[in-house]
Formats: sequence, structure tokens, C-alpha cells
Amino acid sequence: MLRAPRLVPVLAILAMLAGVGAPAARAADPMTGANPTAQSVHERDLLNALGKLQGRITLPDGKASLLEQPQGREYRGFHERALPWIGGIVILAVLAGLAAFYLVKGRIPAPPRDPGGRTVLRFSAVERLGHWLTATSFIVLALTGLNYVFGKRLLMPLVGADAFAGWSHWSKYAHNFVAWAFMAGLLMLIVSWVRDNIPDRFDVAWLRAGGGFLDGSHPPAERFNAGQKLMFWSIVIFGLALSASGLLMLFPFAVLDINGMQAAQYVHAIAAVVLIAVILAHIYIGTLGMEGAFEAMESGSVDLNWARTHHSVWAARLARDDPAARALRSGSPAPAE
Repeated sequence: MLRAPRLVPVLAILAMLAGVGAPAARAADPMTGANPTAQSVHERDLLNALGKLQGRITLPDGKASLLEQPQGREYRGFHERALPWIGGIVILAVLAGLAAFYLVKGRIPAPPRDPGGRTVLRFSAVERLGHWLTATSFIVLALTGLNYVFGKRLLMPLVGADAFAGWSHWSKYAHNFVAWAFMAGLLMLIVSWVRDNIPDRFDVAWLRAGGGFLDGSHPPAERFNAGQKLMFWSIVIFGLALSASGLLMLFPFAVLDINGMQAAQYVHAIAAVVLIAVILAHIYIGTLGMEGAFEAMESGSVDLNWARTHHSVWAARLARDDPAARALRSGSPAPAE
């Protein structure tokens, strides 16, 4: 039989357990259904009212005191939800459209080659250097940039977390350093071609004819037709937007605050999606879409009949104004470049 002194510890433990369980029992009381936190302020309402959640710190970097703000949640929602959908839909739509056009129309054939094998210089070595520098660097930037958006969802399940972490680490360095080559190439293209891409009276007729893609005609065109001019100005405008926003992110908070950095990310992402779509169309026309187009950027020279067919105004002006091409009018062979 237990004595009274020995019952004291047992009773104390039972009392403690009853006290701990009482609040939980009251919180889940099925009789009243009362929720003791029903009147408390929710976190989202608090953040919306305050605008941001910020405290006091002793660190030298004052920005570290900002824990969260509504703009940060909006950016996170854009990056994690909206951007993958926008980018995926745009890229897949462009690829599907190009594939459908190729299946329906096939490859645009080149005209019969000049019987004398005459060629004309279309792009100089400096112009080709600027083109390939921009093109190759942009491919690297596009692949590494898409990794930020789709890599975690598509690549990591295939290669594993460790391999994906290593790839992402080095792709970040490649993205940051190759960006300088892209900006250099873009400046070379602007300096080399801006004068030849000013709109002229032939562009209206070219656009009305749809570039001849549907009926096989060849509207008169200068050195660059209206489609190429639209391509050029798209690359210039969105390429400069991509470069400017990228520079701001390469040197974070040097010019902008946190909201400005998020705005730069918006601009960078949207410009990148547009440029990827434009470059995909450009790659298609320069390779599968049109015979003889790749030759111009490979060697710099094109067949004389190709120039007269696709860029008749430019070929006539070249024969009239360029001393090295005056032989084109007389029918004698032009020097191959």
C-alpha cells in the first residue's frame, strides 16, 4: 500500500500533464467550435498593410534589414509561375510554326547559278565576324539562361541534383562572361549595318507581297529586305535591353535598389524570350528555309543570280556604283571574293 509522501510526485506529474493538454483540448473543443486565433492578423494582410517587413540590424549592409515585401512575392510568382509558361508557349509556338511552314512550303529554292560562276561580295570579313560572334554567344546565353527557368523542372529530374548543381554553377559563370562577347558583337552589327537597315520605299511593296514566301515571287529589295530589317531592329532593340538589364544585374545595387533590380529581371527575361523567338526564325531562314542564304555568311560571297533574284535593287546599285563590280553590267566575270 502506497504511503501519502510517495503519492505527491505522482499527483504532481498528473497535474502537469493535465495542464499541458488543457489548451489543446480547448482549441479543439467540439462543443464551442471556438478558434482562439480567428481574430488574429494574417501574415499577408500584415505585409500588405505595412508594405514590407523590416527590422533593425547592426550589419554594415542596411539592405539586409529588409526581410520581405509584396514586390518580392510578385517577382517570385512571375519567375516561378508566369515566366515558364510564357517562355515555353512562345518558344514552342515559334518552333511549331516554322515546322508547319517547312512542311507546307518546303525550302525556298535558289535560282540557277550564274553560267560564268560569277559571285559578288555580300558581307565583309568584319561583318561576318560580328555576326558569328553575336550568334554563337547568344546560343550560349540562351541555353544557360533557359537553365534558370526550366532546369530545375526538366533537367534536374534527368541528371540528378548533384550533376544539376555542378552544371548550374558553371553555366552561371559562362552566362556572365559570354555576355561581354554578345555585347561586343551587337555593337559591331549596329556599326556595320545600321545604315543599310533604314526603311525605304521598297519595303512597303515587299511587305505587301509577304516577301514572296507564299506565291514564290521576289519583290525588289535593297541590300536588306523589309523582313531582314525587322529582324535587325528587333535584335538591336531587344539586344540592347538585354545588355543594359544584364549589366545592372552583373553589378547589383550599384545603381538600383531592390525594386529596381527586380524590374531589371523583368526586362531581361522578356527581352530574352523575344530574342530567342526572333533568332529561331533567323536560323531557320538562314539554314533550312532558303537555299544560298547560309553561303553569304559562310564565305561572304553569293552567286550573281542569287543576288539579282533576292536583292535586285542592291545588285543593280552595286553594278552601277562599285568599281569592282562594274563588270556585272558588261557581262564579264566578276572577281570572286
